[in-house]
This record gives sequence, structure tokens and C-alpha cells, in this order.
Amino acid sequence: MARTEYYDDPNAPRPTHLVVAASAVVTDAAGRILLQRRTDDGLYALPGGAMDFGESLPAAVVREVLEETGLEVEVTGLVGTYTDPRHVIAYSDGEVRQQFNVCFTARVTGGALRISSESTVLRFVSPAELDELPIHHTQRLRLQHFLERRTTPYLG
Repeated sequence: MARTEYYDDPNAPRPTHLVVAASAVVTDAAGRILLQRRTDDGLYALPGGAMDFGESLPAAVVREVLEETGLEVEVTGLVGTYTDPRHVIAYSDGEVRQQFNVCFTARVTGGALRISSESTVLRFVSPAELDELPIHHTQRLRLQHFLERRTTPYLG
């Protein structure tokens, strides 16, 4: 299923769903950040996805990281909340989301990197490499907030 992300676009379709989701800034021992190149839009993004009924948000991000990357992780902190109504995601099946995302930090505890059906590339990248990659504005914002080493989470 393809998707198109809109940000502050007056021509964006109106949302039909509000989806609670979690993402994670997973780092390795060298301080590099795990990114996936998504199959649905070709952009690099943090691993993550929607919370299911019956699970907590931290459990959702641990499950999503495992499903999307093959890595087992432990949540270590909070980057922030991202609920900007100007960020709209339209899917080819007609669903249009206003996403509610909570971005965590996490460390690898096990597993092995493996590509899922949701990505074409998985790689750990240094902060210096981020500007060279196609990354949506809203993902860059999460990465920026992580790299700022904020003492309090971003609330937005």
C-alpha cells in the first residue's frame, strides 16, 4: 500500500482517522541511529507503528521495532510527542490519518537486522549522514530533538 505524507498543505485530504503510534530512535554503541527505507514512500524513517488494543505504547514500539527490523530493544527514554494536525498521511486504500506519535529512545538487547515487507534498507547512520538521506520533515524533527539531548521531552 502506498502512502503520501502532507505537512501544512492546504490541498491535503481531510483526516478520517486518528492513529496512536510509537516510534523509536534506536542507537548502537557508536551512537549511530537505526533508519529504515520504507517501501510505501521510499523515504528513510525511524521504525515504529500503531499501537494495538491491549498493549501499552512502550510495548507497541518494542513489537514494531522487532517486526520491522528483527532487533529486540529496550525502551530507555522519551524524545517527545508529535501530534501536529498539519501532518496528514494518506494511504492508497483511502485512509487518511492525523497521526499521534510518541517517540522513544531504545537500545538493542538482541536479535539480528533483517528486512521486513515494510522496508527496502535497514542501516545505522551517523548523525553527520542524516542530511544526505531523503527523510520527511516530521521524522527530521524527531531526530533533531533526539540529537539536541533535551532535558525534557518535546511536547507538540
